[in-house]
Amino acid sequence: MVDHTIKGKTVLITGGAKNLGALVAHDLAAHGAKAIAIHYHSAATKPEADRTLAALKAAGVHAVAFQADLTANGAVAKLFADTVAAIGRPDIAINTVGQVLKKPIAETTEAEFDAMFAVNTRVAYFFIKEAGIHLNDNGKLLTLVTSLLGAYTPFYSTYAGSKAAVEHFTRAASKEYGARGISVNAIGPGPMDTPFFYGQEAPEAVAYHKSAAALSPFSRTGLTEIEDIAPYIRFIVSEGWWMTGQTILVNGGYTTK
Repeated sequence: MVDHTIKGKTVLITGGAKNLGALVAHDLAAHGAKAIAIHYHSAATKPEADRTLAALKAAGVHAVAFQADLTANGAVAKLFADTVAAIGRPDIAINTVGQVLKKPIAETTEAEFDAMFAVNTRVAYFFIKEAGIHLNDNGKLLTLVTSLLGAYTPFYSTYAGSKAAVEHFTRAASKEYGARGISVNAIGPGPMDTPFFYGQEAPEAVAYHKSAAALSPFSRTGLTEIEDIAPYIRFIVSEGWWMTGQTILVNGGYTTK
C-alpha cells in the first residue's frame, strides 16, 4: 500500500527561504520529512535562507539550499538536477514563487507584462514540467496561485492573468502524470500578511482587504495568515492526494468561484 504521509519523504520548495515557503519547510520537517531542498532567488535572501537551513538541520533534516533566478533559461531544470544530486529524487515538489503588480492596464508597460509572465507563468510551467520528469512515482506537485482567480476586480490583470494559466497547467499535468500516481494541484491563498502583499497596496486598499473576508473578524490581522495556509499545503501533499487537477482557494471567504 502506498504511503501518503510526510514521514521519510524528500521535498523541494521554491521560495523556501522565508514567509510561507519557509513555514511550509518547517511544517513538513516537523511531520517527518527526511530531506528538504529550499530555493531562494538572490543574494539578498541568503541570510534568511541560511537561517531556515540551520533550523531544518537542527531538526534532524538533511537540508540544502540553492540560489537561482528561475526565469533564466534552464534554471528550473538545473534546480531539479541539483536537488536530485544532493538529496535524491523528490517525493514532493512545491512552487511558492510569485510576483505581484497592481496597476491599471492602460499604464502597464511591456517590460512589466513580460516580467510578470516570466515569474508567474513561465517558471510555473517549467517547474511542473521538471517535476513530472524528476518526481518519484506517487509524488505530489503543488503550485501557489492566488484567490484573485475568483475575483472580479480591476488593477491586477497581469498578476491574476499570469497565475490563471497555471490553473490549466495543473489540470493538464494531472492527466499526464496520473498514470504514475502523481497528484497535481494549485492552492490560491487570499491576501497574506507578508511583505509580498503590503508593497503594492495603499493604506485604504489594505483596510479594504482586511475587511473583505467573511472570517476576517477572527483573523489576527484580518488577512490570510501563512499559518492558515501551511496545514492545507501539508494535507494536499500527503493524505489529500486523491484530489488532483484542482485549484483550491483558501481565503476565509475573501473570494469564491
